[in-house]
Amino acid sequence: MTLCVIHQHPKVLLAMKKRGFGQGRWNGLGGKVQDGETIEQAANREAFEEANIKLGELQKMGVIEFSWKTKPDILQVHIFKAESFWGIPTETEEMKPAWFDVNQIPYSKMWQDDIYWMPLFLENQKFLGKFVFDDQDNILEKELNEVKEI
Repeated sequence: MTLCVIHQHPKVLLAMKKRGFGQGRWNGLGGKVQDGETIEQAANREAFEEANIKLGELQKMGVIEFSWKTKPDILQVHIFKAESFWGIPTETEEMKPAWFDVNQIPYSKMWQDDIYWMPLFLENQKFLGKFVFDDQDNILEKELNEVKEI
């Protein structure tokens, strides 16, 4: 899976998920990689589908594995930063984008793991991590490490 956060300091572009997995949470843009796509191509496609924008250069910042104690699935998410894009972020059926100051990121309305990796992301630190959630999406286990390369 992909996740891209647009960071134009001191602002970040997040989007409210309006339906499906993660509904009601602010997040970056992204989703599943389709057959025949690279991870970067998927990030670009998802940004266009979710906010009607085309991403500039992508910088890979992290990879996190997400799992749930009561589900067999493991989601490996490749996290990218884009500093530039083309178009105007526009609400779609799936997402409602909005800009936030880096000091006013709405962590209480995001996935619980974001408060751990987003500060590294904002400081241009690369990272690898694993988070395990319970049925209510509370963190049961976490591992997050800064790395030099991904």
